Amino acid sequence: MLEIEFTKAIKKDLKKYQYQKDILLALHEVIGILENQHPLPSKNRNYHLTGNGVNHREYHVKNDVLLIYQIDGNILFLTRFGSHSELF
Repeated sequence: MLEIEFTKAIKKDLKKYQYQKDILLALHEVIGILENQHPLPSKNRNYHLTGNGVNHREYHVKNDVLLIYQIDGNILFLTRFGSHSELF
């Protein structure tokens, strides 16, 4: 099981979604899968990022809601969360 670290940026991002329970529930499920090191469902896209986020991955939690994360050793870093237009 991985240890979870939240960045300041994702804490701020999550406040924007505090009243959208369906999105937060989907995010909670994805975090549980990642934390237990199980493969993510392939129906949602999981990409390696390039450029500044070279060590990060992007996962589509819902249609246009993305989770940017990184696994380094035994730590799951949750970096950013939001729509594509908010993040890029």
